[in-house]
Amino acid sequence: MKKNKTKIKGMFNTISKEYDMLNNIITFGQHKNWKSKIFKLAESKNPKLILDLATGTADIAILSAKLKNCKVIGLDISKKMLSIGQKKIDNLCLNDKIKLELGDAECINYKDGFFDMITIGYGVRNFENLENGLNECKRVLKKSGCMIILETSVPRNKIIKFFYLIYTTYFIHLIGKIFSKQPSAYKYLHKSSNTFPSGKNFEKILSKIGFKNIISYELLFGASSIYIAEK
Repeated sequence: MKKNKTKIKGMFNTISKEYDMLNNIITFGQHKNWKSKIFKLAESKNPKLILDLATGTADIAILSAKLKNCKVIGLDISKKMLSIGQKKIDNLCLNDKIKLELGDAECINYKDGFFDMITIGYGVRNFENLENGLNECKRVLKKSGCMIILETSVPRNKIIKFFYLIYTTYFIHLIGKIFSKQPSAYKYLHKSSNTFPSGKNFEKILSKIGFKNIISYELLFGASSIYIAEK
């Protein structure tokens, strides 16, 4: 599936106001629990500086700000998504812990080996070039750095996969038509989820880039997965 960075940026700018609400509806609120798992995994690594790529409305950045003596930089291509995230940060008085920046995950404006950790929640499948984006992640991580990715995946069990595909094909499209000014965005998100090389295929890509000690965990019978990889 070909990606166009300009179109993706425009899409997320358009759906920014409804994004959090529809994310809750589509995942039945489970995305919050899954993002909390990232926080718990990050806590065990004791990072001091985290880059939250494709930060969107800053949910993971806000969770990561709870880590002791840790600061977070949230980077996203969508100005309007960042604007909503900034309002959350302002309301929580977390400006001393989190800085949001407009930027491209495939061309990160930081020097080599700058970050202790990178977190990405539902963002890698939107990279225009997946390998370029992952290479950039590896570049800006410290030698002992760790990357934690939460991303959609397709269940391996045939019965669960059958119902999953019905749900993602029909229900998500219906929700998009009812609540969104740009229902085509949800067609894209559905298609990008189903075509993303999840599971072992994504682990192979991470290994090809040069990441080590790669571990993955399935969530909700394989509808999402968490990947942990070290530089």
